Amino acid sequence: MSSKPYDPGEDGAEMSFREKMSYSDYLHLEKVLDAQEPISAAHDELLFIIQHQTSELWMKLAIHEITSAIEAIRNDDPQPAFKMLTRVARIFEQLNNAWDVLRTMTPSEYTEFRASLGQSSGFQSYQYRAIEFLAGNRNVAMLGPHAHRPDIIEKLEGILAHPSLYDEALMLLSRRGFDIGEDAARTDWRTKRPENEQVLEAWKQVYSAPGTYWELYELAEKLVDFEDYFRRWRFNHVTTVERVIGFKRGTGGTSGTSYLKKMLEVELFPELWRVRTVL
Repeated sequence: MSSKPYDPGEDGAEMSFREKMSYSDYLHLEKVLDAQEPISAAHDELLFIIQHQTSELWMKLAIHEITSAIEAIRNDDPQPAFKMLTRVARIFEQLNNAWDVLRTMTPSEYTEFRASLGQSSGFQSYQYRAIEFLAGNRNVAMLGPHAHRPDIIEKLEGILAHPSLYDEALMLLSRRGFDIGEDAARTDWRTKRPENEQVLEAWKQVYSAPGTYWELYELAEKLVDFEDYFRRWRFNHVTTVERVIGFKRGTGGTSGTSYLKKMLEVELFPELWRVRTVL
């Protein structure tokens, strides 16, 4: 047996990148890895920064997938949206797993750098706001934390000017011959829509005959799957915050755990949850 160290270059692997694009070049790793700048000497601040930066990267991908799913449904081609929404659910599964890492930080470790955060808070994440707006939770009061950034407001208002993911699903129901009542005549997309008995009845028909309405049935289940993982993410967020800071107010001025528990009550696709009861 040869004791010579293995040389990947002898196997054909590229080993020289002086004039070629490398892995680091393609991913702009210097930018990514230089973006962590702790402002305290606390050991755990790097964990806190990486947790939130990676979450924002996953949310960027979620926005890309949700936006593409909306377009597919709008174009009467919901099947590609199934894969996209499945991916969104898995993105939130990944985000859920990240809380397990953050929960290794104890309350005393967080207090070592919490004051350094000032008023910055995850509550101010405009990408999280974009996801909620895209899905259908359109609370315009949540534009407030972004008022100092006209560029962000423009992006969020752009989302609010068009139908949400759930709006597009309901309009697909209408185009497929279902009575969705007042939702068929909606033109104001900026505000959260009220629950609708006709929509509930339409989903009941779909769920009562999945073989007949397979595409709509599959779309409904993909939406529920997405919200299922989204709810778990919210729950894990609450649990993590309570474990680390108890019932202190959030750094951004919210009521902290109490505020997050209120968010657990928000439903993105209410009729899809109620239809389980009326079947």
